Amino acid sequence: MNALKKVSKFVGRYMAFIVVAVAALAFFVPQSFLWVGKDWNVVTRLVTVNNLLMVVMFGMGLTLKLDDFKVVFTRPKDVLAGCVAQFAVMPFLAFLLIKLFNLPPELAVGVMLVGTCPGGTSSNVMTFLAKGDVALSVGMTACSTVLAPFMTPALTYLYLRETVSVDAMSMFVSIVQVVVVPIALGFVVNKFFGKFTQAAVEVLPLVSVAAIVTIVGAVVSGNQAKLFANGLLILAVVMLHNVLGYACGYGVGKLLGMSDPKCNALSIEVGMQNSGLATSLAGTVFPDLALATVPGALFSVWHNISGSIVANLMAAAAEKKAQKAQQAAAPAQEAAAATA
Repeated sequence: MNALKKVSKFVGRYMAFIVVAVAALAFFVPQSFLWVGKDWNVVTRLVTVNNLLMVVMFGMGLTLKLDDFKVVFTRPKDVLAGCVAQFAVMPFLAFLLIKLFNLPPELAVGVMLVGTCPGGTSSNVMTFLAKGDVALSVGMTACSTVLAPFMTPALTYLYLRETVSVDAMSMFVSIVQVVVVPIALGFVVNKFFGKFTQAAVEVLPLVSVAAIVTIVGAVVSGNQAKLFANGLLILAVVMLHNVLGYACGYGVGKLLGMSDPKCNALSIEVGMQNSGLATSLAGTVFPDLALATVPGALFSVWHNISGSIVANLMAAAAEKKAQKAQQAAAPAQEAAAATA
């Protein structure tokens, strides 16, 4: 068990590099992941993008407690601001990028799905590393995930109804199946089998990373030829979408007069999306648009890299600000000590 904990800690710390390495492997050696979802045997039939995402969501549910939802009631304005920013900023940015780059329908669907999905499961970790408000981040992730069955189909339909046929009800059902139900099951297991989940949580990063990299590998290998032809365009759009999300999220926090830790949480929560869900929805709801799964897969790779960078920059800025505050307070403290 200790060995598993060490491995889990390692993969959690270096997730960004592992995802990049797997994506590169899948691109240059596509055969390495073409087995995912194939009707070859019991294992390959069970290992599908949807099932893998359900495993990740179940793991997220195992980490949730009732206390995580207290922030919704104790700080409703902060959570509301975060959720509004989440479902207003990223879909609108996706729409602007689709128009700016004149993306074809199958790419437009993929980019918009990334924009309309809830916050990413790794945003809470990145917020912690950024010295942000972790409680707010967890509350925002929980709320945006609960709202996703309604907001994601509605926003996708709103922005893409003139581009492609959007089956909002099918999207609703898919989100409930692969997100809401597994999270609810994980939450219930954590509630009634706390000792088990305390042990399981130690190895969750290993399971989650394994599932995420398999999803990325499957999508990249299955679309290797199209990625070769359109990869730079898609990557440029994905990077802009993500970075602009960070900037807009932080800007919204500043406009609302939030503290730096809250702004950091809002920035990361808005910029990091549940791109695994976007990939799953693209394959399930838009099966005829094969390239629609690619933006979500590339977002999964990129936002783990950018999230680590942004978190480090925010943490450095927070430490620098704390040092300046200490230096400014030092003369007053010395004067007080001298007169005492």
